[in-house]
Amino acid sequence: MVEKLKRNKQKGFTLIELMIVVAIIGILAAIAIPNYLSYTCKAKQTEAKSNLGAIATCQEAYSAEFDTYSNTLTAIGFKTKGDTRYTYSPGFLTTTTYTATATEKAGTPFGLTNISDQWTMTQDLVLTNTQNTCS
Repeated sequence: MVEKLKRNKQKGFTLIELMIVVAIIGILAAIAIPNYLSYTCKAKQTEAKSNLGAIATCQEAYSAEFDTYSNTLTAIGFKTKGDTRYTYSPGFLTTTTYTATATEKAGTPFGLTNISDQWTMTQDLVLTNTQNTCS
C-alpha cells in the first residue's frame, strides 16, 4: 500500500507556483526595461558632449591664432570619424563669442520621446541640453 502511494505522487510544479514565477519576472522586467532604455539613451548623449568639447577646443585654438572664432567646422579643423548620431554646427555670433550646436540626426531616434535631442555649448564652456530625449 505504501508503495502504491509513492508511485502515484507526481513530481513537478503546480500552476500557482508557475504563475508566481511569471508574475515576479514581469515585475522585474517592468522595472528594468525603462531603466535600461534611460541608461542607453544617456550613454548615446556622450557623443554630443564629447564632440562639443572638441569643437570648443578647436575654436579656442583657432581664436588664439586668428583673434576670432570661425563659423565653419573645417576652418577650425574639426571632423568626426565613423557614423555619428548628431550633426554639428558652430554658431558664429561675434569675434568674441560662439555657440556650437549638436542636433540629433533625423531617422536615428534613440530617446524615449519623439523630439530631436539637442545640445549647445558656448565660448564659456556652458553645456546646455535644450531638447532632451532621455527625460
